[in-house]
Amino acid sequence: MTYTKKAALLRGALLTATVLLTAAPAPAQAAAGTGVRSDWLYLTVTHGDARSSDTRGTLLVCGNPPRGHAHAAEACAELDRAGGDIAAIPPKSVYCTMIYAPVTAHARGQWKGRPVDYTQKFSNSCALHARTGGVFALDD
Repeated sequence: MTYTKKAALLRGALLTATVLLTAAPAPAQAAAGTGVRSDWLYLTVTHGDARSSDTRGTLLVCGNPPRGHAHAAEACAELDRAGGDIAAIPPKSVYCTMIYAPVTAHARGQWKGRPVDYTQKFSNSCALHARTGGVFALDD
């Protein structure tokens, strides 16, 4: 995927996130100035090397209810326990094959008002899911 296509994809995701976050009404009982919870990540998984065009992505919004992702509740719970730090999600105890089929995971967004920008390459999808839990489970 070319840089232009990736940039257009990211701009579209950010626009969608902005619309979702600004369109959701604030709770009537919320204190003045608290605003809407804004925990969201645009997640992509690219299979293959850097020249691959097999990129899948989705917007994960961790509101009430969590949405935008096949495993939104699980992913939001894992992120909440890790304080929004994907690298701090405890690894799962699974056995993965030694087959090299690289995947690159990327997350960009906002968690508790802090920007999130995470990129990591894994040897295969099993290693990705073992290390990041349900956050990047986009294919299911």
